[in-house]
Amino acid sequence: MNSPTIISNPAGLKTLFQAELNETYHSIYGAYQESKHVFITAGLNFFWQGEHPSSTSILEIGFGTGLNAMLSFLESEAHKKPITYHSYETLPLAYSLIQGLDYHHNWDVKDENYFKHMHTCAWDKTIHISDFFELVKINKSILHAVPEQLYHLIYFDAFAPNKQEEMWSEEVFTTLFNALNPGGVLVTYTAKGAVRRTLQSIGYVVERIDGPPGKRHMLRAIKPK
Repeated sequence: MNSPTIISNPAGLKTLFQAELNETYHSIYGAYQESKHVFITAGLNFFWQGEHPSSTSILEIGFGTGLNAMLSFLESEAHKKPITYHSYETLPLAYSLIQGLDYHHNWDVKDENYFKHMHTCAWDKTIHISDFFELVKINKSILHAVPEQLYHLIYFDAFAPNKQEEMWSEEVFTTLFNALNPGGVLVTYTAKGAVRRTLQSIGYVVERIDGPPGKRHMLRAIKPK
């Protein structure tokens, strides 16, 4: 697959566009706003409200631009809560491309060095980004992998169901269900009925909640205790 290109909306907000899929990496209404709402507010912060593990383990499907990882890192630093973050990705993006998205406006100058480290560090190795954040980027598809540990939280950030239908299958969500701790949470930006019904058929308790700017709803699924 060819490298994506940067596009902007009328307000100047940028995202990546993958021409071969005719799909953007994030919402055209704002990548930062979408990631913050879906994965941090509705995911990580929601989980922390009810659970208080000594260290939070997160599995991400689709490292992409690294924005979800960076926002999770910032939360770990702000709250002094350790996070172990594993992310599956088959199409790594160059940091030089990501720089063009101007994400650095959303955090302090010093934090951009951490973001750069996330993109330029080795794959398939445990990398200590900070005292509170440990990253493993896994160059593999969840279609061909079985996670070797249990997670508290799953960020499901694959391309849309009508673009990568195979990623939204019962088989994939069953694999992820088995990789969640009881009480664990899976969040995704979509609210499609077919996805909701698939999750429910596997055993997740599914909520359709308010979505980020530009979307009415999103899904949050919990593995029963």
